[in-house]
Amino acid sequence: MKFTKMQGAGNDYVYVNCFEEVVHDPTAVAIKVSNRNFGIGSDGLILIMPSQVADVRMRMFNSDGSESEMCGNGIRCVAKYAYDHGIVAKKEITAETGAGILTLQLFAGADGKVEKVRVNMGPPRLTRKEIPMLGEPDERVVNVPLNVLHSTFNITCASMGNPHCVIFVDDVDAFQVEKYGPLIENHELFPRRTNVEFVQIVSRTEVRQRTWERGAGETLACGTGSSAVTAACVLNGLTEKRILNRLTGGDLEMEWGEDGNIYMTGPAVEVFTGEINL
Repeated sequence: MKFTKMQGAGNDYVYVNCFEEVVHDPTAVAIKVSNRNFGIGSDGLILIMPSQVADVRMRMFNSDGSESEMCGNGIRCVAKYAYDHGIVAKKEITAETGAGILTLQLFAGADGKVEKVRVNMGPPRLTRKEIPMLGEPDERVVNVPLNVLHSTFNITCASMGNPHCVIFVDDVDAFQVEKYGPLIENHELFPRRTNVEFVQIVSRTEVRQRTWERGAGETLACGTGSSAVTAACVLNGLTEKRILNRLTGGDLEMEWGEDGNIYMTGPAVEVFTGEINL
């Protein structure tokens, strides 16, 4: 199988061009290629596919083989691949995902290849039934206490096509993400598990985020998570609607637009190509 390794703000995936390749068992392939000792090494597998309703289609599988609806950093790399490799020939494209059809703007560098992508991530879904969470279906979860072990966290939850639980902390770099991340990911409140963002407010226009991703563990960046964080910051009155999110793997420019949609701008990088014997 031919593949391309790509990363967006350090969130790295193995990409397969399914206009040319066929992946019969993506769950098994995702587990194999993601292994950083015995495979290629990545946060998961992303398939770039033909679509009946958009320019391209993305399917994303975590390193544990589970399929997720969306990946913000991954979709930017899908757009870069599609343009750089001649699948599309325009600077604004649409991509079909499990979270719906997204519109992406592509920004090329001096070499003509895409360096940066702006994604319309759509509006945050804020009710329990949309996230999904147990409880009153139409209720929003903003600054609500959650007991985990012997600690209580105030959580704000949103869906960006996949579920997110945002927690504000004083010192995110010292926080025990690996201890509390999996406990919240698998908490009974979340019937489909959840991604968990731990966030430190730096200023009204800047935050620092660490993410425990559902099915992958801690990753260097999470685009859908950064979108959920943007909404959570505004809903809690902590930041402006336009912020810079400094993730471990790089920076993302975020904006909750007046049209209700969240916009994310960030890098997309091709690391290497190769072949693997499955």
